[in-house]
Amino acid sequence: MAIRFWLNDRLIAESDVSPTTTLLEYLRHNRHLTGTKEGCAEGDCGACTVGILDADGPDGPRWRAVNSCLLFLPLLNGKRVVTVEGLAVDGVPHAAQRAVYEALGSQCGYCTPGVVMSLFEACYRTDLDAPWKLDDQMCGNLCRCTGYRPIRDAVKAVGGSQPPDAFATQLRKARPEERSVAHEVAGQRFFQPGSFTELFEVLDRHADARFVGGATDLGLDVTKRHVKFPTLVSTGAVPEMGRITATPSGWSIGGAVRLTDVEAFAEGEIAPLARMLRYFGARQIKHGATLGGNLCNASPIGDTAPILLALDATIVLRSKSGERRVPIDAFFTAYRKTALIAGEVLAAVEIPRPAADARVGAYKVSKRRELDISAVAAGMYVCVADDTVVVARLGYGGMAATPSRARNAEAARLGKPWTEATVRDAGEALATDFTPMSDHRGSAWYRAQVAKNLLLGFFLETRDTLVPTLPAGHAGTVVTP
Repeated sequence: MAIRFWLNDRLIAESDVSPTTTLLEYLRHNRHLTGTKEGCAEGDCGACTVGILDADGPDGPRWRAVNSCLLFLPLLNGKRVVTVEGLAVDGVPHAAQRAVYEALGSQCGYCTPGVVMSLFEACYRTDLDAPWKLDDQMCGNLCRCTGYRPIRDAVKAVGGSQPPDAFATQLRKARPEERSVAHEVAGQRFFQPGSFTELFEVLDRHADARFVGGATDLGLDVTKRHVKFPTLVSTGAVPEMGRITATPSGWSIGGAVRLTDVEAFAEGEIAPLARMLRYFGARQIKHGATLGGNLCNASPIGDTAPILLALDATIVLRSKSGERRVPIDAFFTAYRKTALIAGEVLAAVEIPRPAADARVGAYKVSKRRELDISAVAAGMYVCVADDTVVVARLGYGGMAATPSRARNAEAARLGKPWTEATVRDAGEALATDFTPMSDHRGSAWYRAQVAKNLLLGFFLETRDTLVPTLPAGHAGTVVTP
């Protein structure tokens, strides 16, 4: 089956390209569109950013700026792709291009095409209602020589401007496309089923299949280790897995929902989850990464797990035999291992609505604030009645082989007053919960100390505000007392 997509308004059909060909490789080597640059080939620098018109998101069609270095070509089936070469119309530069040269936002020019494509997405956003969102829009674009002030000036000039151009028309007229894919080349297979029934039929036939969401992690095996996966299966075209729905007790988020969509939803509903996702990674990464992918990766430093542990989420696993629900604190079974069995998929994450009087916080500590991997992450949930702790859930990442709850520290809080002294005592109990490792992100001592500091910081932050959020009008900081 041919992969069909639009590239700079030209319909493309490819039937003999390897399923693990990245969009960046295809653009530069197959189509000679060299404006899209290769820098790091791991989603860190943004030089390879392109625009994707996605009509399948839970909030309707939108332009997304993505890293083409990690995106496998079959994931584009039915979508529109625009590169920097396709922005100017009849020789007239796009608003994003004009903004960069008017703000003097380019010197050597290597990063500039990627910067322009991130600005391109910003032009059509309708939610740039806080200054920190401008920083978030551009934090995935590295520029070593220009400096960021002119680039920030450019995004301030055009962000949310809604230029009345051909791209706005495409956005307005976009409709979800048939995205089912069955593609095989040279012994490599890629499937993107359009329903659960099709999905389980594929899994029955191909026991060696690996799931792929946005390939933000799996793509590194291809670009850095040159792995050729025999069978890849994407869940991105299963409608139920791309939805966010309200339930009687809270919300259900499909396993294939992209993290930018989770973040936008959480801003109004689950502020601590939105706060964690603010620092999860660059917007280009969050446009590809999915909630299910981040959890099934089972990394001990996966950023969504700690706050979901604190919120007491439930993982919905589905197979052709039906569904089963696993509490998230039983989902991670060992290092990089989960409760998933053969033939199952993470269909959704169910999050109960926090109690009205709950104190809830999320924290991430890393060497860089933007676009970095956690050394320690934490999610915390405490309910207090008559000045006594009656519920305590403390989820940590980076402290053990799996994201885990601090059961001993939780027990040390229950039945005790909510005071700084008792919180410090509970912090000491963390030493009986975790024996962290030392690595290049932090020593065991550092991690243990930060874990205690985050618990104290949570107490200090929630004395006056039950659910701390990003500071108004500011890019936000991760509190590390």
